[in-house]
Amino acid sequence: MPMNPFASMFGRSPIGPMQQHMTKAHECAAHLVPLFEAVTQEDWTRVEQIQQEMARLEDEADKLKKSVRQHLPKSLFLPVPRSDLLDLLSVQDKVANRAKDIAGLILGRCMTVPAPLQPLMLQYVQRTVDASAQALKAMNELDELLETGFSGREASLVEGMVQEISEIERDTDRLQIEVRRGLYKLEKELPPVDVIFLYTIIEWIGDVADRAERVGNRLEQLLAR
Repeated sequence: MPMNPFASMFGRSPIGPMQQHMTKAHECAAHLVPLFEAVTQEDWTRVEQIQQEMARLEDEADKLKKSVRQHLPKSLFLPVPRSDLLDLLSVQDKVANRAKDIAGLILGRCMTVPAPLQPLMLQYVQRTVDASAQALKAMNELDELLETGFSGREASLVEGMVQEISEIERDTDRLQIEVRRGLYKLEKELPPVDVIFLYTIIEWIGDVADRAERVGNRLEQLLAR
C-alpha cells in the first residue's frame, strides 16, 4: 500500500508515542482484575503490590503524555487537527488515572467486597477492562488510518472496533446496575461508611469503561473529519 505523504511527514511524531501511552493506560486498567481477585482473598500484601505497580504504570503514562505534548508540532499540514490529538491523549490518560484512583482507595481503606457480591463484582471489573482493551486495539490502528487517509477498509474496520467498545460499555452499565442492586440488598448488614465507599468504587469502575468509550468516540470524530 503506498504511503500517504501526510503520514511520512508525521510518522516520527506523536502517533507511536500516543499508542504507547494508551498501552500504558490499558496496562494500568488491566491490573484491576488481579487487584479485585486479591481483595476477595483479603490478601493485602498482594493488593499493595498491585497498587504500587498501577501507580508506576500511571506515572509512566504521565511521562509519555508530557513528552507527546512537548514534541507535538504547533502546526502540521495533516488531516488530523492538533487539538484533536491532544484531546485524544487527555482522554486516554483518564483511563489510567481512574484505575489508579480505585487501587489507592481500596488499599488506603483496606476495602473488602461482601462475599455475595464478589462474583458479580469480578464480572463487572473484567468487562470494564475489556472496554479498555478494545480501546487500545482501536487506537493501535491510528497509524494505519493515517496512511489510508481515514478512508476505505481501514476506516470501516476502526468504526467496527469503536462500535464494539460502545457495546462493551453498555454491558458495564448493565452490570453496574446489578452490582448496585446487590449492594443495596446488603446495606443493613454493613457499616454505613463502608457502604458509601463501595458505591464510590462501583461508580469509579464504571468511569474506566466510560473513559475507554470516549477514546473510541475521539477516534470516530477523526474519521468524520
